[in-house]
Amino acid sequence: MTDDLEFRRYDAEQARAIRTTVEMVYRDAYSTAIASGDPFDSPEQFMTRFDAYTGSGRGFDMVVAYLDGEPVGQTWGWPLGSSTAWWRGLVSEPEPGFTEEDGTRTFALSEIMVRRHRTGRGFAHALHDALLGDRTEVRATLLVETDNETAYRAYTAWGWHRVAQLRPGWPDAPMFDVLMLPLPLKPTR
Repeated sequence: MTDDLEFRRYDAEQARAIRTTVEMVYRDAYSTAIASGDPFDSPEQFMTRFDAYTGSGRGFDMVVAYLDGEPVGQTWGWPLGSSTAWWRGLVSEPEPGFTEEDGTRTFALSEIMVRRHRTGRGFAHALHDALLGDRTEVRATLLVETDNETAYRAYTAWGWHRVAQLRPGWPDAPMFDVLMLPLPLKPTR
């Protein structure tokens, strides 16, 4: 089924042009989290974060997967520059120099999501590999909520490992585990 996916890549400006699609995919993929009433998961706060990500000019890179012309999932991130705020809120530094960035060391995978009726078909992994497959950084990082067992299982199966915890500066942000993955990706097939 993943062979039928069409991947489209977007920079920040192009991503802002499909903002309604981004929000629609988020609302579908995160409907349960949105229904919980947690302010951090509200579509308004999510789209505020999206606007900040795409407005920063930091090398934003997004991939949207389409099946028969319908968007089924999306993922995005950016390389961490020397003045990145990504590591603010880190509980403890895993090793000396861990947070030193120069724009070529670490790619931050910020979001990956698949619409509810399309989950369980390998689309998230295909999106993951489409976004990270050609990256030139030496490592990638992402944040995952500690109780998100489904995501944890997927990430560890894809080679990610936990190194620390972090609470981002976004309003109402929960505590996250910091996961790391060496790049370049090793072929999975």
